[in-house]
Amino acid sequence: MLMDETNVTIITVVHLLGFQTPKSITFLLFFLFLLIYCATICGNLLIISLVSYSKFLHSPMYFFLSQLSVTDILLATDILPNILHITLEKNTAIISISNCIIQFYFFAVSETSESLLLTVMSYDRYLAICKPLHYTLLMGHRFCWVTIITTWILSFIAGLIYILVISKLEFCGPNIIDHFFCDLDPIVKLSCSDITIVQIESTSTSVVFGFIPVIIIIVSYVYIIVTIFKIPSIKSRRKVFSTCSSHLTVVCMFYGTLLFVYLVPRRGQLLKITKFLSLLYTVVTPLMNPIIYSLKNKDLKEVVGRIANNLLKLHFYHFKNLPVT
Repeated sequence: MLMDETNVTIITVVHLLGFQTPKSITFLLFFLFLLIYCATICGNLLIISLVSYSKFLHSPMYFFLSQLSVTDILLATDILPNILHITLEKNTAIISISNCIIQFYFFAVSETSESLLLTVMSYDRYLAICKPLHYTLLMGHRFCWVTIITTWILSFIAGLIYILVISKLEFCGPNIIDHFFCDLDPIVKLSCSDITIVQIESTSTSVVFGFIPVIIIIVSYVYIIVTIFKIPSIKSRRKVFSTCSSHLTVVCMFYGTLLFVYLVPRRGQLLKITKFLSLLYTVVTPLMNPIIYSLKNKDLKEVVGRIANNLLKLHFYHFKNLPVT
């Protein structure tokens, strides 16, 4: 800690308290989070590899899905190694203010990009179901790349705006964050400066990158549902709905937990509840996204089956041609 000229204690490090679980289960928690991290990275890398490898998956929907996997890897890598560190340090870890702000930056970037990608994916499903004759024209290769580049640029700019505003604050404690990562609200509570600009910026960003995407997704699915109900055959309805069921599941899981965590007041026991619920959109969502899309997607299953068959044939061919001794 440092003292400035006005005798205000300026903190340079903070203590992340983590989950405050019994020390007897420290190793179990560490192993569980390590397993989740490895599964998240492998699952999302598998999605990216499959989309890149198979020409059968070279469509806008899978292109956006691969970008969602990149976002999930970024989010998991930003959050989970820090959780592992806190767990090893017996539920408390020291982190500098600058590193805390950097962690929040990448968290903001990944959450913003996920929100925008889910919105783009809902628009893709809207065009595919409601305007199938115009789908190829409207969702062309150039449009997809422009959309993705714009999404990432906006995400990095949104995170940068947060950082520029937060970096101007003075932090005077207490130097304790009762959380497992550096979120905006816990960081701002450490400040002894005027946080009006931060609150205005946070509200504006939430509206632009949170509320508006939700409205677009809702409107898209209203049109999708109306179109599906116009299909006379029940079998055809189910087949069409199955093409967007995975995306709808991910949307509900992502926005549902975000809305609950950030709209419910964080006091007393609710603070502990929201801390554990934060695991859903920071840890569980990146893990579940590839699982949900893989389990409910016949195309991905088919590509995995083809690759597995090719590997088995290759293995059998080498085994068959081994020299006899």
